[in-house]
Amino acid sequence: MEMNANYTSFVAVGDSFTEGMSDLLPDGSYRGWADLLAARLAARTPGFLYANLAVRGKLIGQIVEEQVDVAAAMKPDLVTLVGGLNDTLRPKVDMGRVRGLLTEAVERLAPACGQLVLMRSPGRDGPVMERFRPRMEELFSLVDELAARHGALVVDLYGAPVLGDQRLWDADRLHLTGEGHRRVAEAVWQTLGLDAEDDWRAELPPAVRVGWPARRTSDIRFARQHLGPWIMRRVTGRSSGDGRPPKRPELLPYGIPERDVPGPGAAPAPDARPRGLS
Repeated sequence: MEMNANYTSFVAVGDSFTEGMSDLLPDGSYRGWADLLAARLAARTPGFLYANLAVRGKLIGQIVEEQVDVAAAMKPDLVTLVGGLNDTLRPKVDMGRVRGLLTEAVERLAPACGQLVLMRSPGRDGPVMERFRPRMEELFSLVDELAARHGALVVDLYGAPVLGDQRLWDADRLHLTGEGHRRVAEAVWQTLGLDAEDDWRAELPPAVRVGWPARRTSDIRFARQHLGPWIMRRVTGRSSGDGRPPKRPELLPYGIPERDVPGPGAAPAPDARPRGLS
């Protein structure tokens, strides 16, 4: 049963996860869950408006400074806010500051839109993630508190085991594949109270066991192509999003490319090749 079918405008706020990395399109741009969600909402609402202010690599302070007031001024029916995870992945982070900034973002956005949606972001399985998991869970506890306080909805991606499956994560091990983004779009859709098209939590088929030599080769390639450059940017204080504008900075009518409206059980998008960790 649908609770609300009247969303006429949508603004997405955040970092690479909301920008759409690594759901790579043939023209070199990224699509991602927010574009997929916008396409589905636009298909049912003539004149639907959409803006995506997210930029890869942004920390929560940058999101607050560069995106929050812009989104609030648009006064859309729907805002999604996903931020702070990049902060938790830094070697050193002031979680008190992160908490304060996320609280500030929610306090500005909640009264300026019809419905605010927050997320408990997915976390890829693996030993590296275990180091950062306590910070992530501290962030997600705050998300739950803020949602209860301000009437926001929470999409619990972190609590879905399938989104920890390594096969839904791209070669950089930090961004979802096209199929991962499709599942996130469905999760947000259902959280909005719209009729489900499929079970986004459904487990993948059993994985084919990969031998040690192939795993070792994959690890070396990952370290060379993704981890090394990512560490270098952390050391030098740079980000992959430096100087990059949002892909949809204005709240404008959204066309509906056929590629953006997957039906139930749609085939996963081809594996993307990201341009590096955010």
